[in-house]
Formats: sequence, C-alpha cells, structure tokens
Amino acid sequence: MQSEQQRALRNTIPDALARAVRRSPGKTAIRFGERDWTYRQLDEAAARVAGSLAQWGLRPGDRVAAFGKNSDAYVLLWLACLRSGLIHVPVNFSMTRNEAEYIVTQSGASAIFADPSLAERVEGLPCKVSGTLHGGGQRDILAAAARGPVAPVHEQLIDTTPAQILYTSGTTSAPKGAVLTHRALLAEYVSTIASCDIRDTDYSLAALPLYHSAQMHVFLMPLLLCGGTTLIAESPEAEFCLRTIRSEGITSFFAPPTVWIALLRHAEFVPAQLGSLTKAYYGASIMPVPVLLELQSKLPALRFFNCYGQSEIGPLATVLGPEEHAARPASAGRPVLNVETRIVDETMQDMAPGEPGEIVHRSPQLLTEYWDKPEQTAEAFAGGWFHSGDLGYMDAEGYLYVVDRIKDVINSGGVLVSSREVEECLYTHPAVAEAAVFALQHPKWVEAVTACVVLKRDTQASEEGLLAHARDALAPFKVPKRVVFVADLPRNTAGKLLKRQLREDYATLFSE
Repeated sequence: MQSEQQRALRNTIPDALARAVRRSPGKTAIRFGERDWTYRQLDEAAARVAGSLAQWGLRPGDRVAAFGKNSDAYVLLWLACLRSGLIHVPVNFSMTRNEAEYIVTQSGASAIFADPSLAERVEGLPCKVSGTLHGGGQRDILAAAARGPVAPVHEQLIDTTPAQILYTSGTTSAPKGAVLTHRALLAEYVSTIASCDIRDTDYSLAALPLYHSAQMHVFLMPLLLCGGTTLIAESPEAEFCLRTIRSEGITSFFAPPTVWIALLRHAEFVPAQLGSLTKAYYGASIMPVPVLLELQSKLPALRFFNCYGQSEIGPLATVLGPEEHAARPASAGRPVLNVETRIVDETMQDMAPGEPGEIVHRSPQLLTEYWDKPEQTAEAFAGGWFHSGDLGYMDAEGYLYVVDRIKDVINSGGVLVSSREVEECLYTHPAVAEAAVFALQHPKWVEAVTACVVLKRDTQASEEGLLAHARDALAPFKVPKRVVFVADLPRNTAGKLLKRQLREDYATLFSE
C-alpha cells in the first residue's frame, strides 16, 4: 500500500493524463468516425474499461495483446491498461496467425482483444481472456467503455511499472519485446513536447498505425497530455489524408517518407488547399533530400520536423527543427532533451566529426530489457550505452547524420556502400518517384548493389539511362549492377520499406 506522501509524489501516465483532464475537461481529445470524446469522457470511459478488465479476471502485471487497426477503442484499451497496471502488447494487424502467435506466446499474454475483421486470425491463441475491440461480443472494449464498472487507478502503480512491451520489426531475427515503463515513456513525451513544438492548439491527424511507437508515443500521447485534439484515421490512404487535412483544417501531420511521397504524387495534392497545415513531421525511415526539397518548395510556409529514433528509446532520439533544415537538410538533427548520443567504433571509442560509426544512446527513455531475452539485453547495453544498430556520423556542431542501418550497408567486392547514398542519387533523376537500394548475392562481387525503382506518372526511363545518371554522380563501385522497375515498393503498415522482401523476391537475379 502506498503512503499518502507516495501517492502525492506519484507520476505515472494516468497521473499526467489526469492533469490534462482537469485543465480541459470539455475539450475534444480524440475523434474517430462519428464519435467525439472530450477529455472527461475519455478518462471516464478508460476507467470503465479498466473495471471490465478486472471483472474479466485480469490482474496487474498481466500482458494484454491488442490486435486491431486504428480506432477509439484501441486507445481506450491502451489507457485502461495503463490505469490497471496491465502491460499493453501491441500486435501489428498485418501479421499472419503464426507471427501473432509468436508475440502472444513470447510475451505470455493473458488476454487478446481484436478487431472483428481480424478475430479469426487469432482465434484459439493461448490466452485466458479474449474479446473484441469494437463491434460487440461477450467481452467488447467499446461496449465496456459505455457501461463497465468504474475502476480507480491501481493503488500500487509507480513510475517503474512496465507500461508496454513493444515488439521490434524483426528484420534480421525473431522480434524482440522492448519493455517500456511509465517513467521511460513520460521522459520521451517531455522530450517530444519540447523538441516537436507540441501545443494544446494542435489539431492532428493520426493516420499511421497506433501499434507503432511513432504514432502512439511521439504524436498521440504527447498531444493528449498537452490538451490538443487528434483525429484518428484507420489508414494513411493518400486521397483520404489530403481531403481530411483540407476539410477538417488539420494543423499537424506525421508520416514516413513513403506516405509523404504518395501525397506529393497524388492528383489531389493541391498546395493552395493545404493552408491549415502548419507542422509536418517525418521519420520512421530516411527522407530522400530531393523529396524534402520538393515538398518545401511546394509548401513553403509549412514547418518540417525530422524525427529519428527507434522503438527501444520510446522512440524519439533526435530532431531536426524547421529552422535547421536550410543548412542541413540531410541531418537527423540533435539529441532531444532526455537523450545523450555518441558515434563510436567497435571498441566504444568516439569517432571524429564526419567519421561514421555506430549510433549509441544513454537516456531515461530507454527500454529496461528485452522481454525474457537477457543475453540480447546485455548485448544491446554493452559498454553502458544502448546500441542502436544504425550507422551514422556527427558534424562538428553535434548534428547527427544517419548513413544507414548497419545491416543495409552493402559490401561490394570488399568495399562498403551506403544504400542511402545510392538512393539519394537516383531520386535526383526527374523520372524517379521512389527508389530502394539493397544487396543481393553475386558470384563475383559477393554483394551486388541493386535498385528497385518506381517511376513518376507519365514519365519514362530505361535501366541504362538510370545507370548513366548514377555514373555521373557516384564512384563506379557504388553504381547499381542492376535496376529493376516496379509498380510499387513493398512496405509494412507503418510505411517502412521492406528491403528484406526485396532481397527475397530478387534473390536469384544474378544467378539466372
């Protein structure tokens, strides 16, 4: 039992949200479809969902899996878990049954709540409680929000209580569950509010998946704690986003580069109709500089923020602010308020300015562990810093430049090639809409630089023409050995390019 003094000093996410509710009880907090929730209504609904979770047999420390697309019900389950001392486990809704089963089993989830359209995919998984997020059923989160028993914030909740197990994308191995506490996420929210200019006057469109840390923890939650309003959309479909920004007067929007490119190339992209938008955030993967410059030229009044990080740090680590873009458009900015960042070699020695090495961090935002993976946890924190797995360098003023994921650096004939550098070159060709550069096994070069390219509408280009364009700008060993034209590039539901899939799809390209 906490003492009165401990309760007065407590600072968890529900405590922070309670402060926002007291400041703005009647203001709209979130909107989804035809439903609007004021701050008071959202808080009361989360309390009723928390009461229902307890009634269904869930206890503090239990893991609760959420398998759904964006909705108000998804947010209510998350907030109810926070109040109850339950650990929220988001599951990518595009996962197959086997992939979802791995996360449910590895986390030891006691419950899973799914969208009705996804329920068959997780039916029969080893959870003692199962239900729906919305759409009815015996245990339904949206129904519980209307008539469930009210539960107070769990009396033993403290800031070191785990809030979420956030599974990494698993691009090189089985996904790992990053355990994030209330303290870690609150530290990240403070960093975000300070570095991303989050204000109570913001009206944000949340169209990227809420299971992903960027949309949930860099945008939705910091804005909730500040007292702003978020319109939740099920997906970032380009036409819908453009029309919603225009019709609703949206002021801020986050999307990865792939979505910004889709907006930019869409027939309904009319800069004069997007005047309400004042803040544009991008991240989750590297933005090609030519695309950024085109966006800035067409939307000159829009303030751009480059947000870099990864799930294990909450996820925000560095930000390049609007006033910094002109001098350093390729930079990921400088570390945010609660993050310290270095560039090191394999012996943890600092690299000189301009010299590439691994990006490592120290921060209260960091995960406490990978769930039930002590060896991987120890490896990630070797030397007393968290190892990001990203390759980058800093300039003399401390601005970070992300070269690549270490796994995406191509070893061609014994010489290292940054896939990002080659992509940047291809994006300067007037016909290129999107480009992805990756390594394929090659009998002579070991790894061959390979490119998949999507062309802009009503343009033409040949493989030889793009190779000639690359030869004019790049050293010979960096020029792709092949360019393959495709209609679309594969990406996950968070908008990240799936280079792993490209490597699988074209694995035999140089052996045919």
